[in-house]
Amino acid sequence: METVYIGKTKDVYRKEDGNFLLKFKDDVTGTDGVFDPGANTVGLTIEGAGQAGLRLTQFFFEKINAAGIPTHYIDADIEQATMTVKPAQMFGEGVEVILRYRAVGSFHRRYAKYCNEGDALAGYVEVTLKDDDRNDPLITADGLEMLGIMTKQEYQTLVEFTKQIGEIVKGELAKKELELYDIKFEFGRVGEDNHVALIDEISGGNMRVYRNGEYIEPLQLEKLMF
Repeated sequence: METVYIGKTKDVYRKEDGNFLLKFKDDVTGTDGVFDPGANTVGLTIEGAGQAGLRLTQFFFEKINAAGIPTHYIDADIEQATMTVKPAQMFGEGVEVILRYRAVGSFHRRYAKYCNEGDALAGYVEVTLKDDDRNDPLITADGLEMLGIMTKQEYQTLVEFTKQIGEIVKGELAKKELELYDIKFEFGRVGEDNHVALIDEISGGNMRVYRNGEYIEPLQLEKLMF
């Protein structure tokens, strides 16, 4: 297979049939050895995190597909920590979509004058550009359109899908008495019609989950879910 991209938490390969293979690694994002799903650098390595992340990703993507929300997911091999996906075109050089149910992380750091840490948020959606050199800057719908990254209609679709997917994830976690504080998604254009679809992963490495006010580590989250 052709190596396409060596990433922080996953490597990407092109298969002979035109689909892609994602190899999940044990690295997770954070700073100074502390996990942070909003960080743009690898903060630490957790043994087994790759397989755990893929197991959650497979579980959630299959739920999302069953709900009729488009994704790039085809299938997964937990033992090999790999996932086969459809080709997807990124928006620009990539965007990240953060869905927030609690005022924590960078949201609280930015807006602490107007909120307390942990305050409830009504499914607040933010979009950032994937740009490590500029610390993944926030961008508005108008900015995305003016820069030619996505249309207003694509943005609206992306936000709608984000909220629908968030409710699926939040609901599944609630069955285990877990609360979703925030989660990060990626979207792209998939198929001949370039429709908006969920891509990348949904794992403990890109969400904050708590139980009774106690943070649940990514590896522990997979154990609690399964």
